[in-house]
Amino acid sequence: MTNWEKMLQGMMYNDVADSLFDLRVEAKSLFRRYNQTNDEQTELRRQILEQLLKRVGEDVWIEPAFHCEYGKNIAIGDHTYINFDCIILDCADISIGSHVLFGPRVGLYAANHALDVDERMAGGCIGKPITIEDNVWLGGDVKVLGGVTIGKGSVIGCGSVVTKDIPAGVIAAGNPCRVIRPITEQDKTGYVPIND
Repeated sequence: MTNWEKMLQGMMYNDVADSLFDLRVEAKSLFRRYNQTNDEQTELRRQILEQLLKRVGEDVWIEPAFHCEYGKNIAIGDHTYINFDCIILDCADISIGSHVLFGPRVGLYAANHALDVDERMAGGCIGKPITIEDNVWLGGDVKVLGGVTIGKGSVIGCGSVVTKDIPAGVIAAGNPCRVIRPITEQDKTGYVPIND
């Protein structure tokens, strides 16, 4: 079994294997090209994202600078906005739903190095998937660790470190991130959008 196969099956793998190094170099080449584009180059951005990522939905906007480990394990739904300086370590499946908002400097970290020092120095690493369901908003500087699912419609406050699953429809924040309260009808402001 290859390191790539072990990685995708959630087994301990050699993170410094040449084959994985080459895949990371390929991803870096693509995201660096993406990061050099400007807002008017929407077709080129789309082409690069389709080469880099597993799936890109309609009307996805990712602000540069964007960084990822492989890209091939990232699926993004429709109408999703990812703000500046997002980092995704995708040594496991990363699923980002539709109508999702990321604040600046969000990090999704599926990777975890071996705890034993000898195994860690030998490249031992393991990944766990991350799922961000539809309509989630991650505030600026939020970090999400491997194995976490954030439920539909929830809001994660700025600077939070999400180490455990967050249910749907709640506001959660902190380090470690904890549910503060449900989102209710009282959270509506009466806002009506206008288009200038």
